Amino acid sequence: MPDYKQLSLSQILIGPRQRPIDRDYAAVIGASMKEHGQLQPIVVRATPAAQCPYTLVIGGHRCTGAEIHGIEMLDAIVVKANSADAQMLELAENLHRRDLSVLDRAYFVQAYRDLWESKYGKISPGRENSDKLSLFSAEGASCYSQAVADKLGLTVRSAQRLNKISSQLHPDLRAVLQTSPAADNQSQLLALAKMEPQKQRQMAVALKAEPDVKKALAIVDPAPRLPKAQAEQALLLSRLVTAWEDASEETRRQFLEHIGMEGSAELSQLMADLKSEAA
Repeated sequence: MPDYKQLSLSQILIGPRQRPIDRDYAAVIGASMKEHGQLQPIVVRATPAAQCPYTLVIGGHRCTGAEIHGIEMLDAIVVKANSADAQMLELAENLHRRDLSVLDRAYFVQAYRDLWESKYGKISPGRENSDKLSLFSAEGASCYSQAVADKLGLTVRSAQRLNKISSQLHPDLRAVLQTSPAADNQSQLLALAKMEPQKQRQMAVALKAEPDVKKALAIVDPAPRLPKAQAEQALLLSRLVTAWEDASEETRRQFLEHIGMEGSAELSQLMADLKSEAA
């Protein structure tokens, strides 16, 4: 059974957090706690030999909000956990926050795996890992992606995608993307992670000058120039489509008669094909 206590802030060591504390956000939480009371207890672990008798596991923003608004006593759940277990609990809790970007979520999953493997040993697919995987997942699993999905409440596909981002994205590029809108764009992150490391480093430099990922990609990996004849035909096609869209119904009818093509169904298909080619 969990051990519920009321603890003073002076009894709790907050320490470094996996997710940095936003004091403005904490102040809002603290104001709500002051007005409505503490709706959700924090989670701590007993550390009698440390600087404080308890060390925070989950609830950094609640503790900081309480400190900002002068709330001294907090409801807490005391769990039995060492430092690695505590970090794993914090990561698992953070993974389900709505305000976490895809990039942060990917690295939280990776950090969780690293912590778990430091405790139980490396995991790779295969029967020789069945004991480790049964520890990781109550139902057992055939591969790490299934195990992490079960443990953290993710789908297998989500776990696999997040793992690709965290394992293949170059550190230089990750640092630049951290504050970019692309940090929450999974498809862009996956596409960038597929690039070779040298290209990713070039993207990191390009993004500092041009924050838009598509524009930065055009700088690093510009599209090949078309041969002159092909470029001229592409320009003519573009003009043809534009002229058609600007033409009146009567002019369009006359044009179709000129080329021997009649009927609205044929017309719709023709223009759909032209627009597709022009794009």
